[in-house]
Order: sequence, then C-alpha cells, then structure tokens
Amino acid sequence: MTTTADIAADLVELCKAGKFTEAGEKYWADNVTSVEAGAPAGGDPVSRGKSAVKGKGEWWAANHDIHSMEVHGPYLNADQFTVRFVIDVTFKQTGQRMRMDEIAVYTVADGKIVEERFFIGG
Repeated sequence: MTTTADIAADLVELCKAGKFTEAGEKYWADNVTSVEAGAPAGGDPVSRGKSAVKGKGEWWAANHDIHSMEVHGPYLNADQFTVRFVIDVTFKQTGQRMRMDEIAVYTVADGKIVEERFFIGG
C-alpha cells in the first residue's frame, strides 16, 4: 500500500520537475476537494472533483507566466503533508509581477489526495 510519505515524496519530485498535471492525475481522488486562498475573478474558491480541480490548474497556467518556482518539503503529519511553493509569477491580465509564498496542505485517504488547501503568505 502506498503511504502518505510515499505520495508526498513523489508529489514533491513531480512538482519540482514542473509536472503539476501529472501529479494531480496520479494522486487526486475522484472526489478531491481543492480550496484556494482566493478565487479567480470572484469565483468560488472551492473546486470539487478531479475534473474541476484539473480545470482550475489549467486556468492558472493560461493566466500566469511563471518565471521560477521553488518547491520545499514535504512536511509530514499522519495522513497529511504540507509543501511550500515560492513562485515568481506575472499575472497576464494585469502585467503585475510578484513573489508568491504559498503553503499547500494535502490530506490523504486510501492512497489518494482527498483534499488540498492552499494558504498564501502575507
């Protein structure tokens, strides 16, 4: 059986390689819930289901230019782990470039990620 530590380590390696979609396809449960710190264009910060979470990621990729990204972790606690993302990004719509510092908390059940929750640093 795949452990939380196994999933966490592999997810971090995939993210470091820029393979975010592959990481999701591999580890998201069909009923995964993703909770963002903010929502695009005033939309719902909660995405439910694998296709909705994948769509959120596709929206992000289409609307942002990532100049660099650091991926730190994982940090483990029972059925959860966190990953820290430090991203140098430009928002295509506004041209604003900024450094984002974000913590993701992942919850695992039955060998799949059932929830991901993102926190933005201030």
